[in-house]
Amino acid sequence: MDFRSRRLEALLGGRLEAITYQELAALRDNPNAAEGEDLDYKRELTAKDEESKEEFAKDVVAFANRLGGVLIVGMADAKGIPSLVVDSDVSDAHQRHLMQVAAKRITPPVRLEMRAVHNPAIPHRGFLLIAVPRSPQAPHAILGAPVNAAEQALRFPRRSGSRTEWLTETAVATSYYRRFAAVTETEHRLDTIEGEALSVLPQSNRPHLLLALTPEIPGDMPITQASYERYRDELRRWHSLMSLLTGRSFYDVRIGARRIAATNAGGAAVRCELHRDGSGAFIVRLREEPVVDGDQYHSVEPSDLVLSLLSGLQLLGSHARDRAAALGTLIIRASLMESPHTHPLGPLKPPAMTPFPPVRLEWVDRSGFRDNLSSQECSYAHAEAAALPDDLADGGAGLVQTAALLADELVQAFGLAEVGPVSLQGEIREASWSSHYREAVVRWAEQHHIPVVRP
Repeated sequence: MDFRSRRLEALLGGRLEAITYQELAALRDNPNAAEGEDLDYKRELTAKDEESKEEFAKDVVAFANRLGGVLIVGMADAKGIPSLVVDSDVSDAHQRHLMQVAAKRITPPVRLEMRAVHNPAIPHRGFLLIAVPRSPQAPHAILGAPVNAAEQALRFPRRSGSRTEWLTETAVATSYYRRFAAVTETEHRLDTIEGEALSVLPQSNRPHLLLALTPEIPGDMPITQASYERYRDELRRWHSLMSLLTGRSFYDVRIGARRIAATNAGGAAVRCELHRDGSGAFIVRLREEPVVDGDQYHSVEPSDLVLSLLSGLQLLGSHARDRAAALGTLIIRASLMESPHTHPLGPLKPPAMTPFPPVRLEWVDRSGFRDNLSSQECSYAHAEAAALPDDLADGGAGLVQTAALLADELVQAFGLAEVGPVSLQGEIREASWSSHYREAVVRWAEQHHIPVVRP
């Protein structure tokens, strides 16, 4: 589950997706497990009549408008302290019903996750965990007229301690301001990440791919001597698909200003900057071949572009989730540039540097035959997307879908409708991969249960 809370994980003994029925039942009569701003208990949750539908929507929105939290359904409470295990309906049909109620009653929509924790002795009964992350789209409101006609309140609930309060008009206006300001702050944060990553690159007139990522709800990666040594060892062991790009993982791992920076051997081909708040940058000098065929240009294969995207997205997603414990959606920007100097935030072009040969996307077969895929030249292309940390970090179809979305936007600047090696459906298209990578990429896809489309 995407929701993370260090307090609740310490209380429950682990992450929500791993907690067992017995561990939840053991919360009974534990005063330390009392209801709070991020925790609520429900004996049952039917959401069948108008009153219970409103109550469910109110509970969800109250968490989203505050710190986020978890509803544990199937546990009665006495003055907020869990007191009796009663088990609840945890069937797929019931979960779909609750999702439909939330979709119809809440605006803008709130992202929530559900997990059934079955009672081993009773089929379709047990605890239902409903996790609601803090929402960057707050404030959320409940749709429809109040069930209690005498209730004079705005329809914007928010969690306050173990209770739910209604936002005042001033609080609603402030929340809207913060929502719109967050968009500007995100754009500024991405600009900063890109500019700082570009500023430390060696001079080059070769094509590069830059990925910048920032979470909507920042995390906090601890940087101590012990944690640095752990991060260093992790990055040196990081293989994934990046080893296909460079032949090895990161080598030089250093501490920077509120970040960890790593490069592969020589520091010229791949660099990442992993920021304390869960943001990050991944920049790679694309494998290319200078070609002189009437005019000079740099030939880049789509396989290299896609492989770089897959590698960088998984690395940055893992950092945001696992090191910084960032929450919510990850905002991503990808830039394909003729050289670092052609990026709007890149360094100035050194006067003595040779001209930048244009980039063309080409398919090159084993015999060396070149098929120019580009119908136009482009010195700088960029794309944007959003993804959940788990989709990137777990390396499944969600990672492929995000890479395809970004890659399609990038190659459209060169006159292509879509990139070949991956699809928006999360598939690997075997025939479109370069012979350099095809076998290894297909093997990776099969290990991660990613569909492979064969000719």
